[in-house]
Amino acid sequence: MVMFFGTMFSLSSTHWLGIWAGLEINLIGFLPVLVYQKSMLESESAVKYFIIQALGSSFLVFGSLFSYSLTFSWESLTQNFTSLPMGSLMLNLGLLMKMGIFPFHFWFPSVMAGLSWLSCLLLATWQKVAPIFLMAMILNAKLLYSLFLLLCFLSAGSSLMGGVGGMNQTQIRSLLAYSSIGHMGWILYASCFSETSMKIYFSIYVLISSCVFLSLWSLDSSNMKSLVSLSKSPSNGIFSFMIMLLSLGGLPPLLGFISKWTVISGSMGASPWGILFFIIIGSLMSLFYYLSLFFSEILALKLN
Repeated sequence: MVMFFGTMFSLSSTHWLGIWAGLEINLIGFLPVLVYQKSMLESESAVKYFIIQALGSSFLVFGSLFSYSLTFSWESLTQNFTSLPMGSLMLNLGLLMKMGIFPFHFWFPSVMAGLSWLSCLLLATWQKVAPIFLMAMILNAKLLYSLFLLLCFLSAGSSLMGGVGGMNQTQIRSLLAYSSIGHMGWILYASCFSETSMKIYFSIYVLISSCVFLSLWSLDSSNMKSLVSLSKSPSNGIFSFMIMLLSLGGLPPLLGFISKWTVISGSMGASPWGILFFIIIGSLMSLFYYLSLFFSEILALKLN
């Protein structure tokens, strides 16, 4: 309840101080969820998450102070960010850090590796809501083209890092963490060109991720070996779970591919083609390790 209130307070506020306060309320509500099983791994992940979020919040505060020093206004919706290069840069860095976008992605896999499946679900979905829509608000305002281009490059970097980082993972939590980093790259890229396609992509991402994490919660599987061993009993719905993973990877004609196609079509006219190419390459890498896992399951079924 506190998490929901904090996110809604942040999104409904028109002042940077109100936005910051809402994000902090959300953080206070989320920390007890991280450590509800009271394990050492959860405590370690909670401390890492708190430090990163506090650092991101400090960038937000500094950015809003820079903006206030020039405009004498805390209003977030009426500012012209072309005249506030340092303030807009600091604000964007704070939001990128909170989302785990490249090059601030380093904390995300290690934090998710120590959490329960419910906490992983909230970390990958609900905790992204406020930063993503605040980023879209900044991108809808007047922004320096150099900063706009930087965000496009960072979205491509996130997609590539999500693909490369997940290649040699044996833990499912780490694999899904890198997959989430890749999806955040797509969402940031969509925010740069079309808010509608961003909302569609994020909604589909939340839907598929919820199905995947809740399935893993019920299957009680934490690594690839245990997941493959579950294929010995096909009645447990492992095949349906693998289809959801392929959808998360963006395999045509599944739902995850439709969301990516929506982003591509929405940015077709104004997108730098080189950046779009690297984003697609990163997505293909992510799809590769999901297909590898899928074929491992198929082989295990045939052997049994």
